[in-house]
Amino acid sequence: MISFQKRAGTSKGRAWTRQFISIIVALLTCAAVIALLGYNPLEVYRQIFAGSLGSLYSFKEMILTMIPLSLLSLGVIFCLRIQFVNIGAEGQFYAGALAASYLALRHPDMSAAGLLPLMFAASIAGGGLWCAIPALLKLKLDVNETLVTLMMNYIIIKIIAWLQFGPWKDPTIKGYPVMPAFSDSAILPSVLGIHSGWVIALALFAAAVIVLGRTRFGYQLAVMGSSPQTARYAGFKTGLLLMAATAIGGGFCGVAGFIQASAIENSLTYQMSNGWGFTAIAVAWLAGLRPAQALLVSALFAILLQGCAYIQISLGIPFFMSNIIQGIILFFVLGSDVFTNYRLVIRRTKDTQNALSERGGK
Repeated sequence: MISFQKRAGTSKGRAWTRQFISIIVALLTCAAVIALLGYNPLEVYRQIFAGSLGSLYSFKEMILTMIPLSLLSLGVIFCLRIQFVNIGAEGQFYAGALAASYLALRHPDMSAAGLLPLMFAASIAGGGLWCAIPALLKLKLDVNETLVTLMMNYIIIKIIAWLQFGPWKDPTIKGYPVMPAFSDSAILPSVLGIHSGWVIALALFAAAVIVLGRTRFGYQLAVMGSSPQTARYAGFKTGLLLMAATAIGGGFCGVAGFIQASAIENSLTYQMSNGWGFTAIAVAWLAGLRPAQALLVSALFAILLQGCAYIQISLGIPFFMSNIIQGIILFFVLGSDVFTNYRLVIRRTKDTQNALSERGGK
C-alpha cells in the first residue's frame, strides 16, 4: 500500500534546495521536449528572457502582467490560509472590475481625486462580495466552495458579456460591440513610466504581511487554517473569521480587476483576463501561502508568461509549445513542494505479507 505521510518538519534550506533542483530538472526536461520538436533549447530560453527582460519595453510589459497576477495570488492566499479552496479568483477579478466600471461610466465628469478612490473601494466591495457568497453557503449550508467559486467565474463573465452586448454597449460604435471608454479622470496615472497600479499592489502586499504576521487576526487565521477544531476550542468566532478572510481575499482580486480595467483597458470587457485567476492559485501554492514570497513567484511567472508569448513571434513556436513549457515547470515545482512536506510510505498489506510468507515456505 502506497501513501503519503506528512513530515514532522523540514528546514527552509532543504525546502529551497529541493525547489531549486526541481526547477533545474524541469528546465532540462523542457529542453529535451523542445529539442524533440526540432528547436534549439538554448535559443528558446534566451528568447524567453529577451522577451521579458531584454529591453525596457519588455520589462514594463512583464510588470504589467505581474501586477494583476500578484494581487490575485494574494487574494487566494487569504482564502487558503483558512482552508477555503478559492477557485474563483477569476470571477472576483471581474466582479471588482464591474463595480469600479459602473462608477467610471456613471460619473465621467467627476474629478480623478474623487472618482479613483471610489472605484478602488467599489472594486474591493465587488470582489469581496463575490467571494463572500460561496463562503456564506459553505458556512450555512455546508456547500462545497470549490464548485461554487468555480461556477461563479462563468456567471460574472456572462453578466459582463450581456452588458457589453446590451445595456452598456457604446451606441457610437457600429462594429463589434464594446463598452464606452473611461473618461480621463477614471484612468490611473503613471508613476515612473508604469501605471500606478504597482504602487497600489506594493501597498496592499505590505498591509497583508503586517496583518498576517503581526496581528491577532492573522494569528487566528493561522490557527483556524491548521486546525479548525483547535480554533473553536479556543473560542475563536470561526464563522466570522471565514467571512472576513474570504471578503478580504476577494477584495484583493477585485482590486486587480479595477487596475486592469482602469489602467490597461480604459474600459470594461469580458475578455480582460488571460486566465490569471487560475494561474494565481499555482502562484499561491508555490509561495507557501506567504505574501512576500508570492511577489517573487509572481515575477517568475510573469517572466515565463511574457517570454513564452514572445517566442511565438520571434521563433515561430506554436502556442501549445509555450503551454507545455509552463506545464512542465509547474508540474516539477509543485511535485517538489509535495515531497518537501510529505514523504512516500510503502506498507505491505496483510494479503501481501501472507503471499510472501507462503512463497518463502515453498
